[in-house]
Amino acid sequence: MGSAQFKKEILELIGSKSKLKRDVFELSKKRFKELKTNLCNYIQQLSKEVKEIDPRLEVDYQDLGEYYAQVTIAGDTLVFSLHTNVFVFPESSPLWTTSYLKNNEQKAYCSTIQVYNFLADSIRFKRDTDSGYLLARLFLNTDNHFFVEGKRELGLMFNNFMNEEFTQERMTDFITAVIKHSISFDLFVPNYENVAAITLGDANKLKDNIALKTGKRLGFQFGLSEESEIT
Repeated sequence: MGSAQFKKEILELIGSKSKLKRDVFELSKKRFKELKTNLCNYIQQLSKEVKEIDPRLEVDYQDLGEYYAQVTIAGDTLVFSLHTNVFVFPESSPLWTTSYLKNNEQKAYCSTIQVYNFLADSIRFKRDTDSGYLLARLFLNTDNHFFVEGKRELGLMFNNFMNEEFTQERMTDFITAVIKHSISFDLFVPNYENVAAITLGDANKLKDNIALKTGKRLGFQFGLSEESEIT
């Protein structure tokens, strides 16, 4: 096979796969921008209502750039992040058994929006060693169809990839679900053995930033190794 044939195949791939991934990513940027606007409006309204309950409780939205947004609700901070790469489901995914993907493999190419849950004090006191947890992962394809990986209602409410579109209404439903889920889980007391000893450096830092590692345990982990990145 000569170089002319290789070049022809390269151009065919660029015209199909590379173009598709660009289309998916451009759509995801538009939807993420809409999601941030929806999130900002949602938090502004929620803040007014929370102040009537207890004015001491913080409810705040921050736009952190094109690919990030952050909201704080009382003791929790949620970070919304749009990944800049497009992914495809691994061969082992049960989604490949659906007629939706069998009829058109291109629909398996998705952008992802992650929502991470941190303790608000981890951000406030700049406790860089504190853990955050992946609360939900939203997949969006070129049809504007989506589904969500998540715990309990997060995975049950948004699992109709074949038919469900990421509309303004569903964006609000998604925002409501992740906020409800984050504030429903409390901070667990760490095992005594895990905090029985600290370094002198940590002790010296306590007066400044309370440098004992802390994080919410949500009883749930994503299998990141199952995610196949398309570069």
